[in-house]
Amino acid sequence: MKLGKVIGTVVASRKVESYNNVKLNVVQPLNEDLEPIDEPLIAADAIKQANRGEIVFYVTSRDAPQAFESEEIPVDAAIVGIVDVVSKS
Repeated sequence: MKLGKVIGTVVASRKVESYNNVKLNVVQPLNEDLEPIDEPLIAADAIKQANRGEIVFYVTSRDAPQAFESEEIPVDAAIVGIVDVVSKS
């Protein structure tokens, strides 16, 4: 899992049927100090609760579709949780 911050949303009026009722968020990847790294990415919100400004954890690659009830959704990244606290101790 990786850390990220939701910095926006994506609205698409035309999309594949499996994306119906799936919220798409723009996520800025973060390091363990919550500093931005890499380029922002689009992540499907598997928990349906992540909002702009929240720190989330997400999965990518083969793990991303497994976050959904139907694994037939074509995603490369999926938000799987909202972070309450990050502690290094």
